[in-house]
Amino acid sequence: LCACCSTNCPSFWWNPEKFIGPAGLLQAYRFLADSRDTATAERLADLTDPFSVFRCRGIMNCVAVCPKGLNPTRAIGHIRGMLISRKS
Repeated sequence: LCACCSTNCPSFWWNPEKFIGPAGLLQAYRFLADSRDTATAERLADLTDPFSVFRCRGIMNCVAVCPKGLNPTRAIGHIRGMLISRKS
């Protein structure tokens, strides 16, 4: 990942020491979505911090600048859904 998305993310600018950023969260989703992954529960537990997926404001600068056409905002939304359904 080139991290163009993270350098264009206001949430990452304001909290770079706490917010993982779109590139990191997109990579996390890659593993969470993989049915072969056996550490899904542990990975989700690592993302329960309020500065993880819930710091994303959905501005979508990350999508606009991605040279590969990836959509970190969608991946972050999927992770949010996984966290919410896990807590229910």
